Amino acid sequence: MTADEHTALDGLLAGERSYRKGTIIRAERASSGEMFVVRRGWLFCSMLLEDGRRQIIRFHLRGDLLGGDSLAFAEAPDAIVALTDCEVQLIDKARLGRLFAEQPRLAALLFAMLQVDRVLLTDRLTSLGRSSAKGRVAALLLWIANRAKMADPAAGDRIPVPMTQEEIGDATGLTAVHVNRTMRALVEQGLIARSSGAIRILDTARLSRVANHVPRKERLEPNWLTTRS
Repeated sequence: MTADEHTALDGLLAGERSYRKGTIIRAERASSGEMFVVRRGWLFCSMLLEDGRRQIIRFHLRGDLLGGDSLAFAEAPDAIVALTDCEVQLIDKARLGRLFAEQPRLAALLFAMLQVDRVLLTDRLTSLGRSSAKGRVAALLLWIANRAKMADPAAGDRIPVPMTQEEIGDATGLTAVHVNRTMRALVEQGLIARSSGAIRILDTARLSRVANHVPRKERLEPNWLTTRS
């Protein structure tokens, strides 16, 4: 990006906010309200079923944009919850509207990012609908590993997993007991190693086969986007 584009992005920020672990930042069906970028920590989006069960739709880390649905809907389609203590940077939606008119390349980049997000959610839907329990958990662990490395490229091979087994179950459609059994199986088969609050992936190729993982990052095609000097 050019210096002007970096300045334009910085101009979207409208303050910072911190939340404690477990805070419901936005309730499901509440006013859509604010947009923000994750600066530190982990969050997740979720929906409640009529019988009280919860489906975690996606986990969010540093750099993720949340609340974009407020551009189209007055009512929030899901809840946003702080999985850990976290900090976010608020986005001024009026400035964002002006950015689309004044910085069309940035608008195109945001559009492309939304397509990446859509494809990743398609992969997740396929995993939930057609994979075994082991495949679902493996797919989630690979996503966490890849996303954590993007958030902190300097991090080593110890990957934080701050969610409980119940939360992993809510994300994969499994019970906490089934998650525990599946994680033990992945350890016993030499695919991962577990320590307190973290994992290490020992055999990425085999874990990827179990998860039916598609390496989307290596297949990004940004060449359609015009360059600026």
